[in-house]
Amino acid sequence: MSNAESAVSPAADRRPCRILCVDDNQDIADTSVSLFKAYGFDARPCYDGHSAVRLAKDFQPDLCFLDLNMPGMEGDELAVHLREQAGTRPMTLIALTAMSSLGYVLRTEAAGFSQYLVKPADPEELVNIARNTVV
Repeated sequence: MSNAESAVSPAADRRPCRILCVDDNQDIADTSVSLFKAYGFDARPCYDGHSAVRLAKDFQPDLCFLDLNMPGMEGDELAVHLREQAGTRPMTLIALTAMSSLGYVLRTEAAGFSQYLVKPADPEELVNIARNTVV
């Protein structure tokens, strides 16, 4: 079994983790999605908060990597919308941002993020987070 095949889950009957990558830098969102798809995850990109809310309604992601500093709707505001929309369905939120100040960390904690990663993130760390997301 290849690394990509074993990345998704040890149980053959589990569905792949659904991952939403939201970043106004399209290259970052698209590259992240390509990384996750290479490991067998079901990943989708979004480039702003409003379209992410719309996509998440049908896609129902298990894991979201959200940029914080985006025009129109910042990542912590997006997180609140995604949590409300998910209701009781489990969803993990990870901040993936170039912003590293304590103020941003505190904002993500208040919005319910599980982790705070500063760009550029280690691709192996991103894949490990996805592997450990329970679906």
